[in-house]
Amino acid sequence: MSNETTKSNDLSGASNALVETLAKINQQQVEMITNGIKSSTDVFLPLSRASIELFTSVLNAFIQILQNVLTAITPQKSTGEKQAGAPGNPPSTK
Repeated sequence: MSNETTKSNDLSGASNALVETLAKINQQQVEMITNGIKSSTDVFLPLSRASIELFTSVLNAFIQILQNVLTAITPQKSTGEKQAGAPGNPPSTK
């Protein structure tokens, strides 16, 4: 009888050890996935901020270039000149 009890205890102990091992493996998998997600967000956030800042700087530079080109193209009124009519429209004689 004691032989059967020992085998039953060994089987019970082995199954308990197996269940504990599987639980630890599952816990480690969850931790690895969680850490992977956290690491990827830790990398993504600074990159997204930097890319937004870069895009904003490029856009501001482009706007300044357009303003300078428009300023160079647009005729400037001097204080002594009269404003001429629109091109192609003769001044009215009413």
